[in-house]
Amino acid sequence: MTLNPLARNNRPLIFHPRSQLRMGVCVSMRWMWITCLALVGLNTGGLRADDGYRAWLRYDPLDQVSQRQAWTSVVTGLVCREDDPSVKVALAELQMGFSGLLGIDPSVRPEVSGSGGVLIGTIDGNPEIAVRLRPEDADQIGSEGYVVRTYSNGNGKPLVMIAARSGVGVLYGAFELLRQVQTGVYPHGLDKVDQPKIGLRMLNHWDNLNRTVERGYAGFSLWEWFELPDYVSPRYHDYARLSASVGINATVLTNVNANAVILTEAYLEKVATLADVFRPYGIRVFLTARFSAPMEIGGLETADPLDPGVAAWWHAKVEEIYRHVPDFGGFLVKANSEGQPGPQDYGRSHADGANMLADALAPHGGSVMWRAFVYAAEIEMDRAMQAYAEFQPLDGTFRPNVFIQIKNGAIDFMPTEPFHPLFGAMPKTRQTLELQITQEYLGASIHLAYLAPMWKNCLDADTRVAGEGTTVAKVIAGSDADDGYLPGAIAGVANTGSNRNWTGHPMAAANWYAFGRLAWNPDLSSESVAEEWVRMTFSNDAHVVTPIREMLMESHPAVVDYMMPLGLHHIMAWDHHYGPGPWIDEGRPDWTAVYYHRANADGIGFDRTVSGSGAVSQYHPDVAGIFGDVDACPDRYLLWFHHLPWNHPMASGNDLWDEMCLRYQRGVDTVGSWLEVWAGLESSIDAQQHNHVLRLLTRQERESRWWRDACLSYFQAFSKRPLPEGVGAPGHDLEYYRNLRLRYVPGTPSEQ
Repeated sequence: MTLNPLARNNRPLIFHPRSQLRMGVCVSMRWMWITCLALVGLNTGGLRADDGYRAWLRYDPLDQVSQRQAWTSVVTGLVCREDDPSVKVALAELQMGFSGLLGIDPSVRPEVSGSGGVLIGTIDGNPEIAVRLRPEDADQIGSEGYVVRTYSNGNGKPLVMIAARSGVGVLYGAFELLRQVQTGVYPHGLDKVDQPKIGLRMLNHWDNLNRTVERGYAGFSLWEWFELPDYVSPRYHDYARLSASVGINATVLTNVNANAVILTEAYLEKVATLADVFRPYGIRVFLTARFSAPMEIGGLETADPLDPGVAAWWHAKVEEIYRHVPDFGGFLVKANSEGQPGPQDYGRSHADGANMLADALAPHGGSVMWRAFVYAAEIEMDRAMQAYAEFQPLDGTFRPNVFIQIKNGAIDFMPTEPFHPLFGAMPKTRQTLELQITQEYLGASIHLAYLAPMWKNCLDADTRVAGEGTTVAKVIAGSDADDGYLPGAIAGVANTGSNRNWTGHPMAAANWYAFGRLAWNPDLSSESVAEEWVRMTFSNDAHVVTPIREMLMESHPAVVDYMMPLGLHHIMAWDHHYGPGPWIDEGRPDWTAVYYHRANADGIGFDRTVSGSGAVSQYHPDVAGIFGDVDACPDRYLLWFHHLPWNHPMASGNDLWDEMCLRYQRGVDTVGSWLEVWAGLESSIDAQQHNHVLRLLTRQERESRWWRDACLSYFQAFSKRPLPEGVGAPGHDLEYYRNLRLRYVPGTPSEQ
């Protein structure tokens, strides 16, 4: 790559090497410029107020003098002798990290010397690494894992080794070492052997080609399609660095509501440019495939997956894609869902459609991620049951390179949902857990909502399908389970955008970070991940770490309390999903709030027991027995599975109405308490970030009262019961809340 001093909007104009290659520029220069970009990207934040651009890779000088001195005595140099692109990126990251954290500029040398240092490389690429490994190390790190270990160099000088089977494993090890330094760990006795528990860990970007982002709350898309492939934004490298730092190894560039244009030659050249940027960071590119593409861009009269001409078209298209992107990951497909075309349009099954695409991809090592988010155009059954009904009978009919991508819950990323009954119920099919990092139903990027506890509820849920301990995490890990499940994947709907701080809310970056860490190891606790993020993003000072960590851990329960407590779901405003709308009753029934809460004079909740919709029967009998028993069902799922009278006695001693009111109030009170906590951190947080978060918390507290007042006013019209003591009275009557209208909410497809 070459840099043009004529900046566009004060940014360097970077010409992509594909163009340069045609001009005869040496390919080897490309990696040098990638390294340069890595060094000047996220690290520039130290020259200005901390606007959040560096996210958790804030390589500011360590506060603890003793820790800084301890690491400085170890990092006497960097030892590296390999040309692997990922190893070179790892080397550049370590140089940048140690420069910022320790204030040193460690030299690079090819051999270990008596002065110690940091030795990095692959087992096969450096004999000095191979001789230092323990016999069991190679078997414990797999293809992407690493060893990070401190040795004595024989003369009392410490040596830190980062070793892996692959270049990307070395990169992950480098980020792990820097994470240890950032979070206050000392070098002596460091011994970390690790590998990911889930093989495919991907971000799903719901980004449109016009750069709008469906359910995106952090500005426009990162991908500047109009400028690609000629201009390569430095943000692409920084996005890759941040994603790789938490182990993400795949990204889907385009919206699941797909546009076939992305598969045309002009756009494939642009896709190839991004793939080139992401490759040294271990990130493979996927695209969404519109099922009707053969008709829309191929000139065919049908998209029937059993039509030989359609299959031939896809085979040719896949060949074309791999000419541009040799390590292309494959397709993510939304079919026969919410009006999207699919195989059922031709009387074919999901397996017919997925397998046709899988056959085209298989010779190249590509995969199909086929979404299970489907529900029929006609309302014939409980929407929570439809995905199971359509997919479970097809178990064993999908090709080995097909993954069925399943949302954490059976409806749609609600603040609280029981795990999807499909998990574990298709033992002959690869399964992908789909989580939503962006906060479609949790206050967009206005409200603080740390989502790791929500995801852990799903990951740790015991499906019981293959016996006790068959958790969702084990099902999707596959190879790490002892029950024969095939290796699966995990996907997160991304919350990144063009906002300078990437995620809109400065604290929302914690969800991007947490997704990656839990995708790597679902056994991590949400609290430990929160603490890591706080230490890396703000400070290692306990007076900063403890209150922010506690705010994060309180946030998801608080949002559930003031939005949809006790298993209420889908009672948000229509279309944009921002704010309360329990009164919504127009249009398609299963897009309305009243379809789900079913409040009347007798009570509230959706009866999914065997005497209701029967959805509970889709779970293993042991699980169904818990969910279907009103006395055993956890409170957080109570109204999801049961329609109960307003005076139903709760375990707390309150009746249902009072308990619901008190939970709404508890959520409001929790958010209110954060304002004082955050104000107390003013002297310890960058002024720009502190003010930004303070303003957002102030709005969240106001809107939590809006949720409480609107919902309780509406439900009180059915319960006819007074608010219990301690619950704030609504500031307006019900009609006021019903008549509130929000327009042009970010991420709303119908308003783009």
